[in-house]
Amino acid sequence: MNNKKTKEKINSKRMRSIKSNNTSIELLLRRALWNKGYRYRKNYKNLPGSPDIAITKYKIAIFCDGEFFHGKDWDILKPQLLKGNNSGFWIKKISRNINRDVEDNRELLGMGWTVIRFWGKEIKGDVDACAKVIDEIVFEKKIGNV
Repeated sequence: MNNKKTKEKINSKRMRSIKSNNTSIELLLRRALWNKGYRYRKNYKNLPGSPDIAITKYKIAIFCDGEFFHGKDWDILKPQLLKGNNSGFWIKKISRNINRDVEDNRELLGMGWTVIRFWGKEIKGDVDACAKVIDEIVFEKKIGNV
């Protein structure tokens, strides 16, 4: 087997191992919310984008986005990708993810949902601060300001 085919097999295996549901950041945030008494739906398929966490009682859709796949600091990441292998694939994939996130946000907002997106590093860095953001939105919804 030549070197290129070996690399393709390794990359393919690596991509298959990346989870889309029940990631460590989702589990961390869900645990914090559950401990605060929030009840939610996981990967709620009835909504655009299948939010990682949907608090249906308050119409809050929460996404836990990985920095790479959702294009955090895209202006910095994109030029770096241009220097690497398979840059066309990655730029197309991440650009599509960014556009899909915008489309999902727009659609959810149009349906009356509040959309919250956290970066993985935000959740890992201070999950309590992320939970507090959700607490504040729930509080505002309870008193009728949102």
